[in-house]
Amino acid sequence: MFLGQHRYSSLLNPISYFIDLLVLYLFAHFLPINFQTPFIFYCYLSISWVVLSFKNGFYEVYRYSKVTHILKKLFTQFALFFLILYAYIGFFKQPEVSRLGIAQYFSLVFVTISLLKFISHFALLKYRKQVKGNIRKVVVVGENKKMNQLKSVFNERTEYGFQFLRQFDPKQLDFDLEQCFRFIVNERVDEIYCSVSELTNKQLAKFISFSDNNLKTLKFLPDNKNIFAKKLKFEYYDYLPILSLRDIPLHNSINAFLKRSFDIIFSFIIIFGLLIWIGPILALLITLESKGPVFFIQKRTGFDNKEFYCLKFRSMGINKYSDNIQAEKNDMRVTKIGKFIRRTSIDELPQFYNVLFGNMSVVGPRPHMLKHTDEYASKVDKYMLRHFVKPGITGLAQVKGYRGEIEKDSDIQNRIKFDIFYVENWSFLLDIKIIIQTIVNAISGEEKAY
Repeated sequence: MFLGQHRYSSLLNPISYFIDLLVLYLFAHFLPINFQTPFIFYCYLSISWVVLSFKNGFYEVYRYSKVTHILKKLFTQFALFFLILYAYIGFFKQPEVSRLGIAQYFSLVFVTISLLKFISHFALLKYRKQVKGNIRKVVVVGENKKMNQLKSVFNERTEYGFQFLRQFDPKQLDFDLEQCFRFIVNERVDEIYCSVSELTNKQLAKFISFSDNNLKTLKFLPDNKNIFAKKLKFEYYDYLPILSLRDIPLHNSINAFLKRSFDIIFSFIIIFGLLIWIGPILALLITLESKGPVFFIQKRTGFDNKEFYCLKFRSMGINKYSDNIQAEKNDMRVTKIGKFIRRTSIDELPQFYNVLFGNMSVVGPRPHMLKHTDEYASKVDKYMLRHFVKPGITGLAQVKGYRGEIEKDSDIQNRIKFDIFYVENWSFLLDIKIIIQTIVNAISGEEKAY
């Protein structure tokens, strides 16, 4: 049921951003502050608010966040915003601006945004409790006082939006790890909560590998046991500390919104600036050389392991092996125009439509054929982690030389290594760097671009 899904919750923070900025603009427009250049003030407001929000994590309010956490965010945000607001008068030399008007503006903005933040937070809590929407299915692995407390939190604090399905006890003689994994897969569990003290290091390693390869969120109740050399993130459910093993930057809704906004803008630029005129030329050349469609459309594996149709300019003659065998060096299936568009990566340009439709991103792990996903998921450890984000037209592995044909096992292993690094260390600047390097590589030519 749609209401029970939680993926659309990534839209909540961008909407909050938009509403808060609208509040800032409306009060600035209607209050008598006597701005000499309102446009500059609006730009100043926008930049200041966005930078402060990123710095303070103002919109990082979660389903289990307490009121005190929200109050702390509000105080930090508006204390700094107050200083920035009054700095505008001296910085832009605005002697005519009313100090009283600025104070009145700040007070109204503070009250309005605070009210909106609390209203939205409590409305979501009520929505999860009464409508049973925005739900995440969870299982608990462990039988002790802390794990039972956590189970009580899931069952009693229904406003958090967790649906508790089952508790597994590793101390029981009939505990079967594989049966546990099958239950998690069959019931489409979203998050796994483990008691580290009740699992052996070998069992922990299997849980980590399973969650990585099946796109499950794995969290721990902390104790004094060693949990590998990884960056851990603390969260609190009620008063229980929880450790998250992996923090994926693009699961932050603001980061996701920033990346999606860039994808849409960049795609429009390429489609209307390049594809609109180069497309018809290539279509003519492709159809003149060989019979068949202009576009090659193939099912690939995308975000959250979902299938989608990936678009490319057709670079081969029609053949029955296209869904099973990658292009090889001196491949007889590749046409003359195909060699050129593959060498320059022009054949990938139609994928900007995939980006616009939301199936792909400009930058991300390259989408693989369904056959290869099935094959490598069982052969390459943590392969499925790459599906935590949308696939890209270009990616970190590609600019590092791991593109095209997989000739030996180390090729796919190194590709996955770079894909996982990208997933866990995404930044907007990293995307820009990859795009620039991709353009440079396309112009200079690449060894495996065939």
